[in-house]
Amino acid sequence: MNKVPQLHKHMSPKSVRISIVTCSTSKFAQMSAGEKADDKSGHIIERLALQAGHRVNGRYLISDSKSMIQKHVRRALSSAEIDALIITGGTGLSPRDLTIESVSPFLQKNIPGFGELFRKISFDKIGSPAILSRALAGSSNGKLIFCLPGSPDAVKTAMIQLILPEIGHMLKVSREH
Repeated sequence: MNKVPQLHKHMSPKSVRISIVTCSTSKFAQMSAGEKADDKSGHIIERLALQAGHRVNGRYLISDSKSMIQKHVRRALSSAEIDALIITGGTGLSPRDLTIESVSPFLQKNIPGFGELFRKISFDKIGSPAILSRALAGSSNGKLIFCLPGSPDAVKTAMIQLILPEIGHMLKVSREH
């Protein structure tokens, strides 16, 4: 077995500064009306990231709006306090799902293996509906961006099986010169 990935992981940051954005028009409307918005997926991302020793430097609930999504991407990319942005929601096929189209122009490097593996893992769990997922990951200016479905189960799967085991390694490699 090749020892290079293990060496890279050993030399990678153990704690990553993460910003979390949940895209949900209905939950944003609830919050804007002063009601409690139950952001299960955002809670899962935060809980799992903290349990893994990472820091959450911001958590936001926004509407499925291209301008709002792009505002948070710009903020994350320009902040010295954020290493990775995890967005949940807005990755489906409906006309209101704008996360992928909003984030893609900012990516300097796509990480196609992330979406491919996510869909494979999802297919093994739920079958052919997994093809509807447009989960995406990439990097820009030495920062990572992950776009996850809004489903709490999908978020948990992505965090436990893909993001948390590799986020430090991915960050290290994305910052090499």
